[in-house]
Amino acid sequence: MEREKEIAAFVRLLDIMDELRIKCPWDREQTMESLRSLTIEETYELSDSILEGDNFKISKELGDILLHIVFYSKIASENGSFDISDVIERLCDKLVFRHPHVFGEVLVNGTRDVVQNWEALKGTEKDGNKSLLSGVPNFMPSLIKAYRIQDKARAVGFDWDEKEQVWDKVKEELAEFEEECKSSGMIEEEFGDLLFSLVNAARLYDINPDTALELTNRKFIERFNHLEKQVKSKGLSIKKMTLEQMESLWNEAKEREKKREKKREKKS
Repeated sequence: MEREKEIAAFVRLLDIMDELRIKCPWDREQTMESLRSLTIEETYELSDSILEGDNFKISKELGDILLHIVFYSKIASENGSFDISDVIERLCDKLVFRHPHVFGEVLVNGTRDVVQNWEALKGTEKDGNKSLLSGVPNFMPSLIKAYRIQDKARAVGFDWDEKEQVWDKVKEELAEFEEECKSSGMIEEEFGDLLFSLVNAARLYDINPDTALELTNRKFIERFNHLEKQVKSKGLSIKKMTLEQMESLWNEAKEREKKREKKREKKS
């Protein structure tokens, strides 16, 4: 019964898309190129909802992304390239092919084996990538790109034997960066090396560096907003405040966060 409900909802979406493409001037004018930037925006909105932990917003943003998938497929079907059934069938075929431990006789000992098999099988597909790292999109944000590069290299065994070994590399890169800062030589390149080594450390400790940085961004914004609000309430100008005064308000914001966290822990 549940599956029938899901199928009916999906068919309804396809029917609505057909109607929009015929009767709505804006929908009729859209192309894959015009939708591209909107799709990227929707993906970031979904990411925000996930970080906020708002399930209603997550379902809403997933719907927006699903709309885009159906939209692209509808456009492609009009010129005979492919349709939504091709998209779904190719996905199903790929999932079955890349999970021989589920749909075949292959045995695995854990997640690491699954990832290694996945990357190996990708290379055997007719449209498989020419190299292991060629599947990482060129225009992916650099922080996420670094994580994916390292994760793919790990899948073929190019990784530290023990995760603690990464700290020697981080210290080495930090020393090299500090040295370059004295001479203003290859400072940008050395900072990139340092950042890359920190992303590697995050990966080894099961931390998504992009998520971690975004959480810190939000924390900084909240604290700075509190600082600005307090300054205004005192009739002062933030530009005329000393660093010590601002630091005091900053620490006040940190204390507020700790109190909220303790309240959440009590409730849970």
